[in-house]
Amino acid sequence: MNFSLRVNQKASSITDLRLELVEQAPIKPAPGFALVQVKAAAINPSDVKATLGIMPKAVFPRTPGRDFSGIVIEGPSEWIGKEVFGSGGDVGITRDGSHGSFLNLPVAALHLRPMNITIEEAGAIGVPFVTAFEGYRRSGFPQAGMTVAVMGANGKVGQAAVQIAAMYGAKVIAVQRSSIFEAFSCSTVSVVNSKGLAPDEVSEQILLLSGGKGADIVYNTVGSAYFEVANKSMAKGGAQIFIATQDRAVPFDIFTFYRGMHTYVGIDTLALDCVASTSLLDLLRPGFESQKLKPFPVDQVFSLDNALQAYELVLSGSEKRVVFKL
Repeated sequence: MNFSLRVNQKASSITDLRLELVEQAPIKPAPGFALVQVKAAAINPSDVKATLGIMPKAVFPRTPGRDFSGIVIEGPSEWIGKEVFGSGGDVGITRDGSHGSFLNLPVAALHLRPMNITIEEAGAIGVPFVTAFEGYRRSGFPQAGMTVAVMGANGKVGQAAVQIAAMYGAKVIAVQRSSIFEAFSCSTVSVVNSKGLAPDEVSEQILLLSGGKGADIVYNTVGSAYFEVANKSMAKGGAQIFIATQDRAVPFDIFTFYRGMHTYVGIDTLALDCVASTSLLDLLRPGFESQKLKPFPVDQVFSLDNALQAYELVLSGSEKRVVFKL
């Protein structure tokens, strides 16, 4: 039997969330579309938040899930039997997503998974790597001789941002609340342990590690908590990338901004549909195939029968990647 999760209406809290497990039959896709049998699908914080009505574009009823890997079973003949992977800001938000047995996708969103990673790992790459890569695409890609400071480097987007910056040859500084960067990087990562440090002390360490120049790119995955630190840590002409925040309003020194010739870049991957998102992921294929990039370990695996437990784990801030295996 094939099943999918169904959310009929938004919930006020995770304790009120009702995830219905319903039978899902394969469909014949329309011209220009293909049907993917899902094999693995990560559970992102945005997947859970969308069920709670926090994502304003989320529609009901629907099947959640933005990230996926699977096998094409219906569609153009050249795609039948091919293993694909991807993500999308529309998938699981404005239309049915990957937390089910089948996923209906535009053919333009089909991309072969990197063959040196497992199909389960491919289903857990999506949102973090799309977010990190889109930030660099918009800010200007890191290069050898540049310094990139990643704030909140121990989070999933932070880890992806570190990996990509290292792959491009930049010097990477991980700002986090611990002294060791434990995730993968293809080159050495310097660490600033921000725990217990004042903002000025964090920026002083970044300046020291960058030879006094500052960071050419600050990938700020946290937002307001690191806004002041990041501004004081940026090199002349540097860029700061934002993907989230705790406080919407922050003090803004216009003089420092224009004297520093700084750039601010905001990233919202919900605006990138499955065609755009999977195209970005496909651009990272050479990195995965050369092993300069590595997928997240898939060590928290759930079935759809235990979906609520998995959603609760993600919402609680699990540091591990949580994945449905179908």
